[in-house]
Amino acid sequence: MFILNSGSGVPIYRQLVDQVKRMVAGGQLAPGDNLPSVRELAGTHAVNPMTVSKAYNQLEAEGVLVRRRGKPMQVANQVTEAETPRVMLEPYLASVVQSAEQLGLNKDELPDLMREYLDKEK
Repeated sequence: MFILNSGSGVPIYRQLVDQVKRMVAGGQLAPGDNLPSVRELAGTHAVNPMTVSKAYNQLEAEGVLVRRRGKPMQVANQVTEAETPRVMLEPYLASVVQSAEQLGLNKDELPDLMREYLDKEK
């Protein structure tokens, strides 16, 4: 369900938060879906349970997840505008555009680079 990379430079809890948000926005996690328990997720990915708990707490505070006593964390019933796929992708696109400018690429080259990258990923 989740892909965690301890060598990425991004804290594991942040990777979890971002992935859950993207999965909710993209429809892979629907309102009412249960998430794995803290222990289950920590065991599966060999991470500290406190790391998973921190991610779940943040997602709950942001209204993405709902805690139900004695039951798994659940995706909240409403997705906010800030959690739409387009809005969530904008910071990444801004970073790509900034990097391209700093590398001396012009904006007309970016769509071609993106198509090439997507074709390689298939």
